[in-house]
Amino acid sequence: MTEQPVERQTTLARHGATEWSRTGRHTGRTDVPLTDLGREQAIALGRRLAGHRFALVLTSPLSRAADTARLAGFPGATIEPDLMEWDYGQLEGRKFVDIRRDMPDWTIWQGPWPGGETVEEVGARADRVIARMRAADGDVLVFAHGHLLRVVGARWLGLPAASGGHLALSTATISILGWDRESPVIETWNEACHPV
Repeated sequence: MTEQPVERQTTLARHGATEWSRTGRHTGRTDVPLTDLGREQAIALGRRLAGHRFALVLTSPLSRAADTARLAGFPGATIEPDLMEWDYGQLEGRKFVDIRRDMPDWTIWQGPWPGGETVEEVGARADRVIARMRAADGDVLVFAHGHLLRVVGARWLGLPAASGGHLALSTATISILGWDRESPVIETWNEACHPV
């Protein structure tokens, strides 16, 4: 008889709102701060997460994620460089509609990504984060970014990284990854717990 994995959960928290997320600009490595609303959302995330014990808390080094972690009540979160948002290269700061003028069939999931990361490269980073999550001795909490967390969700399920395109994710939401016996599952996705 094979031993069943311990049914731990990983909670994914997307950072609060920024000016660029509000206006739909691709925000990869540019360190855009939280807006006042984003800070309120981070505090609301903290209320939702209060009382839950986490064996490991990780955050992207970018301030919008690290500040969300701090405001949510997790100032000691460990910086994990693999949680940085997708490197959009020459598409950084551009809106979808503007990119489509130059490349009519473009999506972030299919590329191209001039000067940036491919979806497979983002998937490889997500796999390293997942390995760290699964090695933790208890529940895990992760603060990061929309596209990166969507890839983490897809890879958690064993799907190709580009399948993250089917997992919408709003700012300041939580998603919970868990297990159904030995199968990785998504228990909760894109749960809002903040002011609109």
